[in-house]
Amino acid sequence: MLPTKRYNQNWIPSIFDDFFDYDWMKRTNATAPAINVAETEKAYEVEVAAPGMSKENFHIHIDEDNNLVISMERKGETSNEQKERRYLRREFNYTKFQQALILPDDVDRKEISAKVENGVLLVELPKQTPEQKQQLMQHIEVK
Repeated sequence: MLPTKRYNQNWIPSIFDDFFDYDWMKRTNATAPAINVAETEKAYEVEVAAPGMSKENFHIHIDEDNNLVISMERKGETSNEQKERRYLRREFNYTKFQQALILPDDVDRKEISAKVENGVLLVELPKQTPEQKQQLMQHIEVK
């Protein structure tokens, strides 16, 4: 009896990857920080794991598409204190990350706040009160 050759059954995902060109460039060891999004009665809360980052490393804004854009960047510091030292190999320290989150319609954009505490960036997105929602509704008079 001839030995039967077992074929790999994982060919279907590779066909889709090839067709849609998902895997045209292999991923490097880049990792994105973990993000939690929670909802309370009065606000949405976004938490971004950012160990070693300070408030100066963050930039947060709302773009033209009503997305909350969180960017962080940290460059390694070099000191000139040890000029007698000659590096044979030195790993650079550079971190950059950007994430855009769609803002819900009921966020009070004027009251958004952010703080960094214990290696976590916390962005609080307060919800509008019913009165604020009513004020935003515009009545258009028919002439």
